[in-house]
Amino acid sequence: MNSNFGKLYLIPTRLGDNPPLEVLPISVKKIIELVDDYIVENEKTARRFIKKVDSRKQQSTLNFKILNKYTQPEEIENFLDDCKSGKPMGLLSEAGCPGIADPGADIVKLAHNNNIQVVPLVGPSSIVLALMSSGMNGQSFAFNGYIPIDKQERKATLKRLERLSFEQNQTQLFIETPYRNNKILEDICATLHKNTRVCVACDITLPTEYIKTMTVGEWKHTNIDLHKRPAIFVIHKD
Repeated sequence: MNSNFGKLYLIPTRLGDNPPLEVLPISVKKIIELVDDYIVENEKTARRFIKKVDSRKQQSTLNFKILNKYTQPEEIENFLDDCKSGKPMGLLSEAGCPGIADPGADIVKLAHNNNIQVVPLVGPSSIVLALMSSGMNGQSFAFNGYIPIDKQERKATLKRLERLSFEQNQTQLFIETPYRNNKILEDICATLHKNTRVCVACDITLPTEYIKTMTVGEWKHTNIDLHKRPAIFVIHKD
């Protein structure tokens, strides 16, 4: 690593609106006290989070580079210039940990390519927390992102993940847009084998947290409203 460069800190955030230091270690607060230059998805929510973590920090000292679906690849090449000039920078996710199901992975790759030290901080990852609480295989697992919207593709994907789980003894995790959560649970129940285990991990770390693992056959007789609630779905076929 180039000792003249500033470090890139990967700063986790909350998964909801609970007080930051209920779910984040004090090390996150210490780094936010240190860092003024950030790469974020949304400046408004980033400022709000930083203020909640450190209310004494002057907002006027903060500088933000925006990384989202509208950011052009050629823009990213200059995002770590502050690190190259010796300043520490923070990569801040909208929810959970940067770089995991998050566009920040491109920035971390850029840091490695430029010999900039990457420092990950401890914080909540909904993917890891869902796996921990599912009771399924934590030695071999895969996160598959979003399930396809098309009905036939969705069914084929669910069957493929179930087959992989059985053949490789591998836990499969995936997500859906929150307003389609109820539909994906219906599709899971209609598509997968009755003995396949399914964990629904919803509102993780929040007061409304709901985490339950049952077989598909048992889920068919369960009523739960997941509409617009962030959820992770975990499956395993024994």
